[in-house]
Amino acid sequence: MKPAPFDYVRPDSVAHACELLAADEDARLIAGGQTLVPMLAMRLARPAVLIDIYRLPELSGIRLEGDALVIGATTRQMHAERSKQVADSLPLLARALPWVGHLPTRTRGTVGGSVANADPSAEIPLVAVTLGAQIDITNPDGASSMPADDFFIGPMLTSVMPGDCVTAVRFPIWQQAHVGTGFHEVSARKSDFAFVAAAAQVALDDDGRCIAAALGIGGVGDRAIRLDVDGLIGERADSAKLRDIVAAATTVLEPTSDLHATADYRMRVAVTLGTRALQDAMADARGDARPNSGHHA
Repeated sequence: MKPAPFDYVRPDSVAHACELLAADEDARLIAGGQTLVPMLAMRLARPAVLIDIYRLPELSGIRLEGDALVIGATTRQMHAERSKQVADSLPLLARALPWVGHLPTRTRGTVGGSVANADPSAEIPLVAVTLGAQIDITNPDGASSMPADDFFIGPMLTSVMPGDCVTAVRFPIWQQAHVGTGFHEVSARKSDFAFVAAAAQVALDDDGRCIAAALGIGGVGDRAIRLDVDGLIGERADSAKLRDIVAAATTVLEPTSDLHATADYRMRVAVTLGTRALQDAMADARGDARPNSGHHA
């Protein structure tokens, strides 16, 4: 099937792109197009105007700004995956990126596109929520930023309003000396949509006790969610203690059933993967060797 007819515009600035978006409620942005192009081909999306923002230089690149690593919205996922800055400053994102789609997808797909698409199973939104990232947005009235937890509302649904353009994602950099990460997901095949995914990051003091912890779960409900694992603070936490903390934290989840997995299965796997992700993060922070993460159904 071929796309329905549409107009194609390449704006010369972010401000111009926002003006075009605000002028037509049927306008859509495109950069990588890894989700939008198939939807166009199947006529699941029928925009009147397609606004190509990929070549706008101010939307691309990776840079340090204070205590955050800022990744421009049109930065290719592969560029972030291979970035030394990301590896050094955002180890959790570096661990998650190889699980985003397949290699050709990451070569074309953008960081901002994944965030704006708001797939509940997507790895980049999961990391953004887990780390408390800020989403930079520009519209005809100016620029603003909002927490990832407020940005994501539901499946393919965000707080973006008409005329809004996601311009960057600001990931906070943990400054502690001993930071470790863990990432696990279950999917039918590697890089397919995750039935359940867990992302964890912890910081330990010199005695091996936890001083900061973050755990996020994706693929279980309508959106990725950060869980309360503050019970880990001050603990060295063996496997049993970690599982108890995760089991208590996951009671807030509202899992859904579909043809891939039942709600009960997703809940049980969320506890298991959340525990494993935290175990890996603790081991990583201690400098212990860890197995490769990721699982397939």
